[in-house]
Amino acid sequence: MAKFLPIFSSHFIIIFVFSISIILISSEHHGSAKTLNKKDFGLGKEKLSHFRFYWHDTLSGSNPSSMQVVPPVSNYSSTTAFGLMNMIDNPLTEGPNLSSKLIGRAQGLYGATSQEEVVLLMAMNFAFVQGKYNGSTITVLGRNPVFSKMREMPVIGGTGLFQFARGYVKLKTYEVDNNTRDAIVEYNCYVLHY
Repeated sequence: MAKFLPIFSSHFIIIFVFSISIILISSEHHGSAKTLNKKDFGLGKEKLSHFRFYWHDTLSGSNPSSMQVVPPVSNYSSTTAFGLMNMIDNPLTEGPNLSSKLIGRAQGLYGATSQEEVVLLMAMNFAFVQGKYNGSTITVLGRNPVFSKMREMPVIGGTGLFQFARGYVKLKTYEVDNNTRDAIVEYNCYVLHY
């Protein structure tokens, strides 16, 4: 029996050292940050979803969904509305008519950021109100050159079923009223999420 003890002891020491190494690797810690396992958060396989909806920016009437909170720079001779900022709570509908099914709201702001062309910096959440996505949001932040036929902005995150979301939106103007500046924009949102 004594002859096997050194062999057992050396294996035990190797297994013990190996176990300590695993513990040290799996609990990597750098100050106040540490590596986590995505399965601990219930995150399964990542999927790609596509949403198409219409964004209604209504500035006119008694109940506008877009309100100017900062006017354009007054001493600046430009047609770009440089300096303008609007807060929005715009309906997102299934079809281009405002009376079509409401699927969510775009809540956030946009501001005119260019002195040479009409370009908006847009920061908004698409807050969904229908189906399994009810209560979930997708966050978009990006540059929107308004008169380009097709524009893109990045999806930078989300909440609910869109935690850890990333992707992009493609948008194109569907209709603009030149008198009221009311606009309908078609959005195609491509988002990777769990």
